[in-house]
Amino acid sequence: MTNTNASFSPLEHSDQFRAQLEKLEKLGHAQGGAAYDLTEFDEETERLLRKTFGNAHEFVETYALATMAEAEALVNLPESAQESLSQDLPQKALQQRRQVLHGAVADLEHLEKGEAEE
Repeated sequence: MTNTNASFSPLEHSDQFRAQLEKLEKLGHAQGGAAYDLTEFDEETERLLRKTFGNAHEFVETYALATMAEAEALVNLPESAQESLSQDLPQKALQQRRQVLHGAVADLEHLEKGEAEE
């Protein structure tokens, strides 16, 4: 089971990660200046991952690899997606970031469901 910071409910955390996914989608479509924005986004996302899951959690390490497009084995991308993205590293890195964030949302939603049942 995922251990999250007790000062926030999983619902608040999952909302924060959904907001990050929305920002990532906008950055993926942005032109010019996007590299700076993406760096800022990555720093913000890594802080959120650490605050939510702790420094040693696999999401923190996987996200760091995703920023370099080196997390395909950890984010479970289908082989066909890996092949089509292999020539476009920036797009590959965006897709891997997206997968890590979706994984975080899924874990938090699982916790929300558990809290609702208690």
